Amino acid sequence: MPDGIRTELAVHEPTSCPVSTISEAEGESVTDINWAGQGTDEGVTEEFRVSQDVSSAVESDFECAEPVVDVGDERVYRFKRNHEEACACEVVESVGAPVADVRARSGTLHFTLHLESVDKLRTIVDRLDDAAERVELRYLVHADASGGSDEPDRALVDRGALTDRQQEVLQTAYSMGYFQYPRDSNATTVADELNIGLSTFTEHLAVAQRKLLSELLSQRV
Repeated sequence: MPDGIRTELAVHEPTSCPVSTISEAEGESVTDINWAGQGTDEGVTEEFRVSQDVSSAVESDFECAEPVVDVGDERVYRFKRNHEEACACEVVESVGAPVADVRARSGTLHFTLHLESVDKLRTIVDRLDDAAERVELRYLVHADASGGSDEPDRALVDRGALTDRQQEVLQTAYSMGYFQYPRDSNATTVADELNIGLSTFTEHLAVAQRKLLSELLSQRV
């Protein structure tokens, strides 16, 4: 059994990070942040996802962001940035640590990382100090290298991995008995209560469940 760790770092006031600026200015979670082209002369292409409720504000305040596709009631944007600018995401990857997940809330970047040792975590935190105002350790789950234990099998689930809309959909479905057996409400009834289409409801529910199950099951390293 590997003796690694799963951790979340909150990077407050990161420098040269348009995505964190958007999350702070619009009061909206920014999720599914991805990038490609690191180290190329053409620059880095970055992608993110926000609620369509703030799409007009994003497009007016962040003119270089181009809409790519609508997914349910969220919109995916893409933009280019200079790869030479200090970026928290690239700082993490520079020490050979792939980013499992990154999102922005209220101007703060939240990184989920899978690392082989606490020493690697210390190195990342040290380097991030130069790319942010403050770095906070949100949680750390350590593998049980001994294997087998009489202690309860506990796991931490970060609800912040969900957007506000996904949390609302999941909470409403739960409170209306959608997950009961037999069900007290079907998908159409819950979608009507949320005032959204059936396909939008099922999309949000599927993404929310995937994120929470990923958080839960991936901790059993």
